Amino acid sequence: MQINWLEELIINKMENISLKLEKEFRKTMEEIMKKHNYMTKTEFIREAIREKIKKLEEKETSNNLTSERKKSEVKEFPSYI
Repeated sequence: MQINWLEELIINKMENISLKLEKEFRKTMEEIMKKHNYMTKTEFIREAIREKIKKLEEKETSNNLTSERKKSEVKEFPSYI
């Protein structure tokens, strides 16, 4: 079987990661996968990681905005100044 250029590009950009899960956790994951029509564990785990990264980035952005807002607030001087 010959691999076309696109498949080769995808394969060369992927890295295998080994993951160990507790049996009950894996069973729960597989039940959720079936319920939401995920075909593979890889697809499910990739999407979960993407969502986690997105949430963390949104939280970081929100924290940065809050920090910037606090810095830009005008501080009140005591009345004796």
